[in-house]
Amino acid sequence: MNKSCKNIYQLARNVAGLTQIEAVELLSVSLRTLGGYEALNPIPHSDIVHAMVEIYGTKWLGYEHLRLSTQLGKQVLPPINIDDIAKSVLVLQKESSDVEEVKNCMVKIACGGKIDKHEERRWNEVTKEVFEMAGAALSVVFSR
Repeated sequence: MNKSCKNIYQLARNVAGLTQIEAVELLSVSLRTLGGYEALNPIPHSDIVHAMVEIYGTKWLGYEHLRLSTQLGKQVLPPINIDDIAKSVLVLQKESSDVEEVKNCMVKIACGGKIDKHEERRWNEVTKEVFEMAGAALSVVFSR
């Protein structure tokens, strides 16, 4: 995870309405350790993040931790927006509409049982839309 990423660990604590002092008592870590996590140095281990998810009541933190801190997560997990439930719902509707627009193409390609060479570009467009809709759906699930 790079330093330009918003600090999801501090954001989750803030969403929970906890001070650092309250959080360290609940997490059984030192203030210096929690400060390090919130400065992204080091990135907390998954066991600590699991405890944060439980204590802070922020399931999205676990998802974002995996998405931002692991190579696999960076490769396969779509980005989510957890800030605004209304915006998340609207974006899901927009992405659903985008998938509806490529549905006939998706079905036509899928009926062939394989993706032919001449279908690859279009299939990439279809899967891009589906990936974006998946991220939008998860944004609704994880919205505060």
